[in-house]
Order: sequence, then structure tokens, then C-alpha cells
Amino acid sequence: MRFLGLKTAIIVLGTGAVLAVPVILVLGKTPAKPAQIHQLSQPANDATDVRAQLRRLVAANPVSTPTPTATPATATAAPAGGAAASSHPAPPPPQPTATAAVPAFSHVFVIVMENHEYGSVIGTAAAPYINSLANSYGLATNYYAASHPSLPNYLALTAGSTFGIASDCTTCYVNATNIGDQLEASGRSWKAYMEDMPSPCFTGASSGNYAMKHDPFMYYNDIRNNAARCAAHVVPFSQFSGDMNSGQVPNFVWITPNMCNDMHDCSVATGDAWLRSVVPTITGSAAFRNGGALFITWDEGSSSAGCCGDSWGGHVPTLVISPRAIPGYRSGVAENHYGLLRTIEDAFRLGHLNAAGWSSSAPLREYFRQ
Repeated sequence: MRFLGLKTAIIVLGTGAVLAVPVILVLGKTPAKPAQIHQLSQPANDATDVRAQLRRLVAANPVSTPTPTATPATATAAPAGGAAASSHPAPPPPQPTATAAVPAFSHVFVIVMENHEYGSVIGTAAAPYINSLANSYGLATNYYAASHPSLPNYLALTAGSTFGIASDCTTCYVNATNIGDQLEASGRSWKAYMEDMPSPCFTGASSGNYAMKHDPFMYYNDIRNNAARCAAHVVPFSQFSGDMNSGQVPNFVWITPNMCNDMHDCSVATGDAWLRSVVPTITGSAAFRNGGALFITWDEGSSSAGCCGDSWGGHVPTLVISPRAIPGYRSGVAENHYGLLRTIEDAFRLGHLNAAGWSSSAPLREYFRQ
């Protein structure tokens, strides 16, 4: 009987070992090694030995429920009150997340300065006001003009192409859709204010410190050749303060300083002082405070540095100023004049003209809060 009981225990034990293998596999535990199973199959002196061997086998091959893999947390929670705090300093707060699209601005202002590389304006003592704006709002640190000399850049900013023009010609008019056409077609208003322009829609090449080469709207035939339309939209800068004070602010405002105040013929300090006298009128207006944006850029630099496929007009400063701008934001994204036009079009939900629609012409959207 003792032999029979021992035999029965061995059979049960063997059957249990066989059944344990698939169970272990299902539960995710590494199965017992062949050597361990072989040890159990050795003859036993009695049932007590068998039970001892069984206990040793279970101890050597514990079966446990698999622990699910934790999903990485998307944010770190602050320690609960009374919990031990880490001895390490807290990590820095995350940078603001840029919006996925350019905000739908109610008003956009553009001021174009002249002929300076990024390093001759940003960080210089001659431009304290400009640098204060850069510290308070957004600064493009990797922005490039389209071409040389001035005129092709003004055309790029307003129609997305240089149209093959490579000079400051004054009779090279263009049949092309421009930002003025787009705005009017969408039911929006616009005006270009030209400092020292002697009269609305003045067609001469220059007058005093006014130069047509810095006035792109006088190169588009559908504006230039329509006297009434032209006179209503391309006007002397002397009208600017009256329009701002009356609240009759166009949806799109373009400003060209004269040849001295834009830094072309005069110093960086002169241009900085002029901006100090003009920009507060914009930033203090309801048009700006209630969904507006101001972009200040330079038409070209002194080098041929470039980016983005077809921009080689130099590395120039560009300021992004808006109540929605992330304070002190610095962007290293490669950007250019075509991308600035695209930004204006996106703000007004318009189509893209020429190179403004290229994938390499990045809109200036990362500067704004969600």
C-alpha cells in the first residue's frame, strides 16, 4: 500500500508538472528549465520526499500575475501635501506652445525699414527702442530678405515674387495680383502711407525724401492706372495720424518711412527715434489692442546671406508685435519676405500669391499664444 500511495503521488505530481508548464506560459512566467523538471522525475524514497521536491520546484518557479506596463505620463504632478519633496531643483517651466495657425487678426500693420543686417540693429546701443520692442514682443533671429536691391524685396512682400526685376527701375510696371487686390476682393480695407509723398498716388520717381522704389503699390498696373482707386489707397504719411485718431483704421496698413527715417540715408539711431515716435500710435490704438499685429522688417541687408530656396537678400531683423505675441520670444525658424506675406494672407484667410505659397516660405506663426 505504501508503494501504491507513493506511485499515485508521483503520477499526480507528474501530471501537475505537465499542467503547470502551459499555465506558466499563459501567465507570462518563464517556464522551468528542463534540468529542474528532470530533477523532479527522479525516483523518490517516499511520499514525503515527493512533497518536498514539489515544494522546491514551486519555490524555484513562482507563478505571478504579469504587471501591466505603465504608460509614460504626459505631465509631472506636483508632490502631494506632506509628501517628501525631491532634493533636486524643480525643472524649468515648459516653453509656450506655438499656435498651429496664424491668428485671425482684425488689423495688420507693416513698417519697412532699409538696408541693415541683423547684427547692425539687434543688440546695438544705437537702437534702444527697437531692442526694447524685441525684448517685449517677438524677434525673428533667422529671417532673410528676398533679393537685391530694394525694389524686388518690396514686390516680394506685396505679391510674392520679384518678377525678374533686379534693379530699382522706375518704369518697370507689373501686371500682377497683389495684396491690395486680395484684401479688396475679401471686403477688407487697406492703405499704404508713404512718408514725404507729395500727393496721393504721386506717379513721379522721387520727391524730396520720397522714392517710388520703396513704394511697391505704384508698380502694379491695376492700382497705378486706376486714378481714383490709387488715390484712395496710396497716400502721404501725413494722413496716418488723422486716420488713427478718428478710428478709421484700415484692416491692412503699410508704412514706408522716407529715405532718412528708414535708415537708408541716415543712421540706425535716426530710424530708431522715428520708430519711437510712430509705433506707440499703433500699439495704443484699439485696432491694435483688439486683435491687431505689427510687423517691422528691413527690405534688405548688406550681405547675400539667404535661406528657404530663393531668398538671398541678407540676414535682416524682423519684429513681431502683437497683444497675442509671446513676450520676449526668439524664433530660429528660417523665414523670409515671402513667409511674411503668407502670414498676412493667413491672418486674413486669403489665398497665397506666388512664392508665398511655397512650402519653404514658412508663415510667422510660432510667435503667438494659443
